[in-house]
Amino acid sequence: MNLFAEKIISGERLKPDDDLKFLLTTPLEKLQAGASLIQKKFFGNRVDLCTIVNGKSGRCGEDCKYCAQSARHHTGVDEYDFLSTEKILEVALADERAGVNRFSVVTSGRTLDEKNFERAIETYKILCEKVKLKLCASHGLLTAEQLQRLRAAGVTRYHHNLETSRRFFPHICTTHTFDDRIKTIKLAQAADLEVCSGGIIGMGETWQDRIDLAFELAALKIKSIPINILNPIKGTPLENLPTLAPEEILRTIAIFRYINPTANVRLAAGRKFLPDSGASAFLHGASAAITGNMLTTSNTNIKSDLKLLDELGLTNKFREE
Repeated sequence: MNLFAEKIISGERLKPDDDLKFLLTTPLEKLQAGASLIQKKFFGNRVDLCTIVNGKSGRCGEDCKYCAQSARHHTGVDEYDFLSTEKILEVALADERAGVNRFSVVTSGRTLDEKNFERAIETYKILCEKVKLKLCASHGLLTAEQLQRLRAAGVTRYHHNLETSRRFFPHICTTHTFDDRIKTIKLAQAADLEVCSGGIIGMGETWQDRIDLAFELAALKIKSIPINILNPIKGTPLENLPTLAPEEILRTIAIFRYINPTANVRLAAGRKFLPDSGASAFLHGASAAITGNMLTTSNTNIKSDLKLLDELGLTNKFREE
């Protein structure tokens, strides 16, 4: 297994038409050992930590089956319009003091209307002046002009998940398409924004769907790949799905590391389904995490994550800082 890892380290890349059976048949410990070698080569002992604030909640018109924010589901989620700049700044400053690397404003809905988009732009301009954190944004299917304005306001990365494979996507969402998401990602990249894009596992997809998603992200040259583990939420169409076993989650993370060796594979929602807050994942493929007050399924905080990284011999301190 280390031979595969060494080939990747030397510059070779897995391709969709390769014989990839080894990703599923290799004992987990051996697969993880190779993932660890790849991770150490490209990231050393560094782990990127980001936080998010839910800047606008609920009342989304899309029908994504996993989502508590959809107005089509009955989840009892909080509903509010775009938060005030003062409130978002307060959260950003607190997260900066706590020691994270990035901060993102995430909003529900297909996109932002004109009023809320202007509020977002003004908020990012002030955040850019007041905090040193790298700024990220997640506002749905924006236009080329809107993405360019985000970049001009100080945002450096745009978050827009593919969620799952092209094949499985219509089983999860019918109100927009997989290609709509691809288009938004390419528009963000054209606006000189890095892109954070990943998916959710445990929605009923196959192993091949996960592998296909990893290759889609590799083809798009995605810099940051959040891996969310479905937390079945009561009131959503997926509420009765079983949760994934830790071994399946850890194998998925290792697979994404093999296929995307130079991207930050980021632990996101659902870390509570892993033992020890994902310690094994951090050592075997995951070079980043969302921490703090996550959207709907928080089980970690910044202080505990920094303590965990220190215990593992890892750090979120980068040389340029």
